[in-house]
Amino acid sequence: MPSGIFALLDDVAMLMDDVAVMTKVAGKKTAGILGDDLAVNAEKATGFAASRELPVLWAITKGSFLNKLIILPVAFAMSAWAPWAIEPILIAGGLFLAFEGAEKVAHVALHRGASQHSSQDRPPEKERIRSAVVVDFILSVEIVVIALGEVMDAALEVQIAAVTAIALLATIGVYGVVALLVRMDDAGLALLKRSSTFARRLGRFLVAALPVVIKVLSVVGTVALLLVSGGIFHHHVPGIHDLLHNVPALLADAVLGLGAGLVVLGLVSFAKAALR
Repeated sequence: MPSGIFALLDDVAMLMDDVAVMTKVAGKKTAGILGDDLAVNAEKATGFAASRELPVLWAITKGSFLNKLIILPVAFAMSAWAPWAIEPILIAGGLFLAFEGAEKVAHVALHRGASQHSSQDRPPEKERIRSAVVVDFILSVEIVVIALGEVMDAALEVQIAAVTAIALLATIGVYGVVALLVRMDDAGLALLKRSSTFARRLGRFLVAALPVVIKVLSVVGTVALLLVSGGIFHHHVPGIHDLLHNVPALLADAVLGLGAGLVVLGLVSFAKAALR
């Protein structure tokens, strides 16, 4: 009996080693998309009233966890029985992300000088939360599929454990950092009450820096939407990669994302006008 227990523990240890190795490999491959995920979701979670920041962020985080609960089983099932369906889903998600990014670019281009009214023009809170959860869903699909592609040669239990770990990291890590960002001003106000000169200076810096950080996140989040969508088209639409092989990848992704987004935005605007 003791020898059987030790053998079981040895098997478990080997499995955990495999999971750790595969998680590291998948983590390196998805690091870029996790950075984009952070930029996009940070932009989505900012701009609310101070009393609503954490409740809104918690609502988006719960939606993100629910997204993972939906995506992970479907991804494992599709990988096993319908791998042909993964790329069309990725491309459809890329079109949605491109539309979101192009819509933001068009709004800035068409409403220059109206920034002072931007807070009044924002959609209702529930609509913004829903939009953030939908964008999180698309980015989560991309993260899970990329991670799954890196561990396809491993045993099924290793695939499940490694990809699940990456998915959980994507939610806990990203929204943990976002929570710190949105409460930066509160931390600054707390530091202003300290007796230390250094603490008060740091507090003033944090309070003054928050509006700048929010503006930067808005720009970076929009760029990230276009780059992620362009990257999807670049690597998953047949012929695109060969056609643009001499173009720097970053520029190609940006042009593809913005171009596709403007096309979808035009189609959506035309459809809305036709329905009216």
